[in-house]
Amino acid sequence: MVTRVAMWSGPRNVSTALMRSFGARADTLVVDEPLYAHYLDVTGLDHPGRAEVLASQPRRWQDVAAALTGPLPPGVDVYYQKHMTHHLLPEIGRGWLAELANAYLIRDPAHVVASYAKVRGEPTLADLGFTQQAEIFRAYGGPVVDAADLLRDPAGVLAKLCAALGIGWDPAMLSWPSGPRDTDGVWAPHWYANVESSTGFAAYDPSPAVVPDRLRHLVDAARPYYDELHAHRLTAAAA
Repeated sequence: MVTRVAMWSGPRNVSTALMRSFGARADTLVVDEPLYAHYLDVTGLDHPGRAEVLASQPRRWQDVAAALTGPLPPGVDVYYQKHMTHHLLPEIGRGWLAELANAYLIRDPAHVVASYAKVRGEPTLADLGFTQQAEIFRAYGGPVVDAADLLRDPAGVLAKLCAALGIGWDPAMLSWPSGPRDTDGVWAPHWYANVESSTGFAAYDPSPAVVPDRLRHLVDAARPYYDELHAHRLTAAAA
């Protein structure tokens, strides 16, 4: 039986490193942000590499959902789906999510806003995905991983996550070869420079986030949603 892991996170949440971690498993197939083309098509947003993204993926969410819940190649025991929560637009049906093992990668909103602002100067709350993440969690539940906990103790937190998902822990998840992957989205050249040079999770940095004053309101608006999921997070100490 295949475990289809839908990992829901906002941007700037070490989500690509976690995708690398699962991709290092011999039994796992990964897919990178499969709803991105639909999101860009519907919103009309001008993200880096927009034309390439639209050409690389189905634009109809129904086609994406069918692929994510459909047949897989032989030998695949885990189908890891890296999702951005803000890609799950209101018009997208939710019924197919019940066929997935939904999980959540969260990060303190101060760090998310500080990081995102370096890439896109004026983010909105909708860009950050906190409200959508809480919506999915309330409807479907599932394990929650905080990025800070993951970086502090990758082995302990990943072991706990695997147990919660009902899959075996694999130490191969702690390291991977540097470089791009065929499974990376076509947007990788615009966003993945750091992860392409990585061979494992970065060390945890305890430095406080430096949030521009003009974006402080976003941190305050996102905080309740983060706190709601943070209360359910897995920790290595509980393993």
